[in-house]
Amino acid sequence: MAAKDKPGSADGASVATATTPRRLVIVESPAKAKTIAGYLGANYVVEASVGHIRDLPTPSELPPEEKKGRFGKFAVDVDRDFEPFYVVDVDKKKKVAELKRALKDADELFLATDEDREGEAIAWHLLQVLEPKVPVRRMVFHEITRDAIRAAVEQTRDLDQSLVDAQETRRILDRLYGYEVSPVLWRKVRQGLSAGRVQSVATRLVVERERERIAFRSASYWDIEADLVKADAADGDRSARFDARLVALDGRRVATGRDFGSDGRPVARFDGVQLDEPTARALAEGLQSSTFAVRSVEDKPYTRRPAAPFMTSTLQQEASRKLRLSAQTAMRLAQRLYENGYITYMRTDSTTLSESALNAARSQAREIYGPEFVPDVPRRYERKVKNAQEAHEAIRPSGDAFRTPGQVASELSRDELAVYDLIWKRTVASQMADARGETVTVRLGATSDADSGARDAEFSTSGTVITFRGFLAAYEEGRDEDESGKAREGDDQERRLPLMRSGDSLSVLDLRPDGHATSPPSRYTEPTLVRALEERGIGRPSTYASILGTIVDRGYVFKRGSALVPAWLAFATIGLLEKHFGSLVDYDFTAEMEEDLDRIAGGSANRVDWLRRFYFGGDDEGDPGLHELVAGFGDIDAREVNSIPIGNDIVLRVGRYGPYVQRGPDGAETSERASVPEEMAPDELTVEKAEELLAAPSGDRELGAHPESGLPVVAKAGRYGPYVTEVLPDGDASKPRTGSLLSTMTLDTVTIDDAVRLLSLPRVVGIDPSDGGEITAQNGRYGPYLRKGTDSRSLDNEEQMFDITLEAALGIYAQPKQRGRRAAAPPLRDLGADPGSGLPVLVKEGRFGAYVTDGETNATLRKADSVETVTIERASELLAEKRANGPAPKKRAAAKKATAKKTTAKKSTAKKTTAKKSTAKKQP
Repeated sequence: MAAKDKPGSADGASVATATTPRRLVIVESPAKAKTIAGYLGANYVVEASVGHIRDLPTPSELPPEEKKGRFGKFAVDVDRDFEPFYVVDVDKKKKVAELKRALKDADELFLATDEDREGEAIAWHLLQVLEPKVPVRRMVFHEITRDAIRAAVEQTRDLDQSLVDAQETRRILDRLYGYEVSPVLWRKVRQGLSAGRVQSVATRLVVERERERIAFRSASYWDIEADLVKADAADGDRSARFDARLVALDGRRVATGRDFGSDGRPVARFDGVQLDEPTARALAEGLQSSTFAVRSVEDKPYTRRPAAPFMTSTLQQEASRKLRLSAQTAMRLAQRLYENGYITYMRTDSTTLSESALNAARSQAREIYGPEFVPDVPRRYERKVKNAQEAHEAIRPSGDAFRTPGQVASELSRDELAVYDLIWKRTVASQMADARGETVTVRLGATSDADSGARDAEFSTSGTVITFRGFLAAYEEGRDEDESGKAREGDDQERRLPLMRSGDSLSVLDLRPDGHATSPPSRYTEPTLVRALEERGIGRPSTYASILGTIVDRGYVFKRGSALVPAWLAFATIGLLEKHFGSLVDYDFTAEMEEDLDRIAGGSANRVDWLRRFYFGGDDEGDPGLHELVAGFGDIDAREVNSIPIGNDIVLRVGRYGPYVQRGPDGAETSERASVPEEMAPDELTVEKAEELLAAPSGDRELGAHPESGLPVVAKAGRYGPYVTEVLPDGDASKPRTGSLLSTMTLDTVTIDDAVRLLSLPRVVGIDPSDGGEITAQNGRYGPYLRKGTDSRSLDNEEQMFDITLEAALGIYAQPKQRGRRAAAPPLRDLGADPGSGLPVLVKEGRFGAYVTDGETNATLRKADSVETVTIERASELLAEKRANGPAPKKRAAAKKATAKKTTAKKSTAKKTTAKKSTAKKQP
């Protein structure tokens, strides 16, 4: 580097002079820009691009001359080497103009976006749009500290074109996948659905788990639990008491849950004994007076190693287990911590710690817990990860000396501090000594009396004693929850047993016959679904948070506590994809795509060749591409796709207005139909439940034909109350007329005449002669009201909607508008205390729908949530996410509209180059 190119003085306080180059540094976020600017000298200007500045537009956003041209379908020309058509986002045009102005005064440009594929692509797009005439340097770092930023300024590199190619391939791949497959779902399942390369596979995992639960048949088995005490123990000595469980009878192993298959039958390898209730009770009674004795005692040393430092996926999993945070919220909080210099880069597959981080963690563990808690040699967690990210270090506290949570507590929000505390503990614990102890397994038994057959019964118990806590003094990894929300216990839970030797006599305090039933496989939770995707090599840890959010927001999955439950909509969608586009949701195929993208990133595969094979297929006739797969979707039977057999000739159908069960063909007099509650999990819809729904008074009651339109009118039970609606013919995508029932009406009593009145709303009352505004009377969520433009006025009662005159309406508008507050409505539900803050959480009704509040933060319920089923865990998650988002930005006064000439993006076929050839561009 020439002398004039060197950065400012070491203290960061250099003053720009005529011989000192002025450097423009562009990062992604304003928060990061502010932090970095404080570490650089006066000759540096740090600006933020605020994420991507341009992307592939939707077809409707293309310039008019391109809408019917080669870019019209995808904004990608699949016939010309998959050339993309990029446009600067509308809301980024002002930002681009600001960056260009800043670049005019700069002698050098530093592109300092994140060092992963996404960050490399953002840097490339900046290069194409800004077209710098000055030297360009790629600046990378993994933590935002003074030393790291100054080192990054000195150690720049060229733009990595292979990383850009990999990210661009991924973007084009996702565009082709979504734009080709999603329309199939719109026409065959429901309008507005989306398909995605990883999103659809994640949904398939959740659906397959639910299918397993539906097919599952429970098995029952019995054993005996014994409360025992050493015969020579002193009265009242509770330390001499312990419990044991029956494990063998007459030398044959007693069945446990793992000995049964999902069909409820013992597995083929099982050759033991399955106890039923009468046998277990008779045996327990026959053992009451028997003499128990210790038969064997086996001691084993116990050792447990600390978990590796966090990478993206394990941070998401642990934040869910310990902090009840969604993956999206955890990543948002981690992003803030990174941008403000508290932790290293939070999108990584690496579990490696740098030498400085190893020294910092070991030093801090030694200082806080003592030298005996730190091993002589640093722990190194080298991990070859399938589809690894490009960042080179695990997530850890930033700097060469870690700040403790106590030292940063005053600087962080409650949720930020919780995530920092988690990362700090995990990092420090990873460099601490193993936990050590002893595990003891005791076998004991007795022979029952003659009346019960003189049977030999053997019991077992085990205990673990931790003699040196090691890393457990700082941190213990969380455990996944079962269906009840209770953390599953491991085999290494600490449990003490009294000192026993072979031959010791034992006294029986109690013998309890214990019945069990096998449980279906647990549903996925966010952490277990993330782990399943990671284990299969599907997707990227950096994208898991958005994927989980998408499948919930799209209505494919809803949450019940922490469990992810698939909607019937997901069953129909995945059923269609599996049958007609099997390769697209095949786990191995999807993982192989990630490996292919890695090869492109590594420069060993060609982007265009790979896209051509994916879209048009290979040379082998049995290797069709995406284009050929979707070509025949018109032959797909939509009714078959949306029909799922339940049993007894009952079929569940996924209709336009939700799921319903039906028996008998459409239109037949014997046909029966009943809506299925949206909150009902698929595995709960048994044949018996379906029969019950069909037998119950229908929530959907056909009232007759509308006298004007001739369309059938039905009364239905909806999420926000009962309503009437017209039933449009199949293929009609228009929105049907609907009307909420009045407070005086019920589903059982509403008539076709009532429905016609309701469907006449909103009713035009007349025109205000003073301003020409149309006044309408209509029914709203908060009662009847008048509306004129944006001015609404409440009515006194519902009947006024149908008979109020224009004169009366004008009289209401002549009155000053009431702006006083109404009395606060009582809460809809009390959910109890927030697990994180301890504050009471309520569900309330607000202007924009139901929301949860802890008195400090309000969070609106999502589409997949309902007032009746939302849990305290889900409420805590929503509140944490709202706090992580921070306050909504204040609305600025609208700028005066200026007439601007329409401009179109220029196309260029020039090949992409590295940063050295900064004027080359694919599509500015």
